[in-house]
Amino acid sequence: MEDQLYYDMFQTRLENELLKICTSSGMLEGVLLKSDDIDLKWKELAPEYMAQAVREIAEYPTVSVAWAGYVGMAVACWWNRDWNRLGGQPYSALQGPGGFDDMDDYIMKEILGLIPGSVQAGQITAAMQSCAQTAVTFIRQEKIEPQSPRAFYVFARAVRAMYGIGAAMELHRLGYEFRKLQ
Repeated sequence: MEDQLYYDMFQTRLENELLKICTSSGMLEGVLLKSDDIDLKWKELAPEYMAQAVREIAEYPTVSVAWAGYVGMAVACWWNRDWNRLGGQPYSALQGPGGFDDMDDYIMKEILGLIPGSVQAGQITAAMQSCAQTAVTFIRQEKIEPQSPRAFYVFARAVRAMYGIGAAMELHRLGYEFRKLQ
């Protein structure tokens, strides 16, 4: 129970910081937009994502975290387009010929339809880099023994937070907003 509370608090602190970063860069408006469908899809995709990302942590820590944000963007895009048809897409649909290595470029171009090098693509890339660097810093500040179970779970929570921030960014880009019901 104590560990669960620790992981929950870590993820909440990180999400709040990522939300600040994305709000200050104009990618969000102070609210973490979300959908139960999008959140549930992560549970399906996470095992395959984590299997690939864990192998990259040592050499490419920011990439191993950042790509989850792009996955969140892709899922939010599918949700907006046609969830009945696209909601069942497998993890492999997020990767092109380069597999995990160029997942960001593939999602941006082939799923989101953004032109590489465009202003919008550049803004998303900059926000994702900033968020991923922040996530890695948060992980390192925990001073957890590498390759321990706690290190894995903290990494998993950071990746989950990046997925959520990516989904929120895409929902915002698509024009969704949070409104209080009167």
